[in-house]
Amino acid sequence: MIYYIPSPPRHLDAERDPLPMPLQIATMDDVRHAATVIRQHITPAPLIRSYALEKQLELPDSRRVWLKDYGWTPVGSFKLMGALNWMDHHADAVGALPVAAHSSGNFASGISFAGMRYGKRVIVVMPESAPKVKFRLTRSFGAEVRTYDIATDHQTGERDRLTRQIAEEEQAVQASPYDDPHVIAGNGVGGVEIVETLKQQGRDLSHFFCQVSGGGLMAGHALAVADGFPQARIIGVEPDGADDFRQSLQTGTRVRLDKPASICDGLLSYDVGEHNWPILHQLVAESIAVPDLETQAAMKWLYEIHGLRVEPSGAIATAAVLQNHADLSGSGDIVIVVSGRNLDEDRFREWIANV
Repeated sequence: MIYYIPSPPRHLDAERDPLPMPLQIATMDDVRHAATVIRQHITPAPLIRSYALEKQLELPDSRRVWLKDYGWTPVGSFKLMGALNWMDHHADAVGALPVAAHSSGNFASGISFAGMRYGKRVIVVMPESAPKVKFRLTRSFGAEVRTYDIATDHQTGERDRLTRQIAEEEQAVQASPYDDPHVIAGNGVGGVEIVETLKQQGRDLSHFFCQVSGGGLMAGHALAVADGFPQARIIGVEPDGADDFRQSLQTGTRVRLDKPASICDGLLSYDVGEHNWPILHQLVAESIAVPDLETQAAMKWLYEIHGLRVEPSGAIATAAVLQNHADLSGSGDIVIVVSGRNLDEDRFREWIANV
C-alpha cells in the first residue's frame, strides 16, 4: 500500500529543482510485504544483548540494551535490505537494461549483490576515496564501478552528473540509495526483526537509536518500531559536521548542507530524502549530533568489549548512548543500530589508536 502526500518545503536551489510531484510514501504495509522478499535471500541480522552497556549505564535488572548488528549481512551493512526490495520491485521494468546508482560504498555492494541475485548488470558511482573493502565487495558481486572526487563534489555535482550520464547513455534504470519508497520499506524489515524478537521474549522498548544520513535506514525502522512499540522514543544520530536532519527537525523543513564533513563516510548526504522526510518528521523525536572523537571511542569500545570491528557510520549510534547524550529514563529496553562494518584495517587502527 502506498499513499500520496505533497512534497514538503525545501531549502534547495529552485533553478536546479523544479516543482516536485506528489510523492509515494512507504507505509507499514510496504514494510511487511518487503519482509516476504528479503527473507527469500537472507536471514535476520542478530540482535545482540550488551551486558557491558547495561552495566555501564547502571540500568536496573528489568532493562536490557540490544545491538542490532547489520555488519553480519553478506555485504557487511544494512544496505542490502533496501537494495533487494528495490530490485525485486523493478526487475521486470529493468529487463535487460543495466541499473545505475551512486553510493558512498555500502549501497554499492548492496545493489551489486541484488543485481547478482536477479541477474542484472549494475553500474555504481563511488567516491575514489571510499574504503578499499567497499570497492572489493562491490566488484565481488559483479558490479562495474566508476569514481568521482568527493572533496569537490559540493561544487561540481560530479556524483549526480556521472549517474545521470550512465542512465542516459546506457539507458540504465537509476536506483536511489535512500530516497525511494521500496528502499525504505526494505530497510524497515530490520525494524520488523527487532520488534518480533523483543515481543517473542516479552520485552518492551523505551528507546531506539539509529543513524541518519539520507534517512532511508531510519525511515524504514521508524515505521516498524512505531508500529510495534508506539510508546518508544525514536532517536536519530548524526555526525556534528553533517547534522542536516537535526537542523531540519528544528526548523520543520528539510535543510541542505553545502559540505557535510565527518569520518563517517556513510553519513555524508547533503540532506534527507524527500520520501524519507515525512516519515522522519512524524516519527523521530530528536536527533543527536556526535563529534567524530566520540565515534572513534565507540569504535574502540565495540571492538574491545564485543569484538566488533565497526566502521564509523556503524558505531555512531552507540557513541550517542555511551556518551549519555540522551535521557534514558523509562522502563523498557534500549536498541542501538550498528549499521555496518566495512572499513579498511589501517584506518580502523588509526582511529581507535587516537582515543
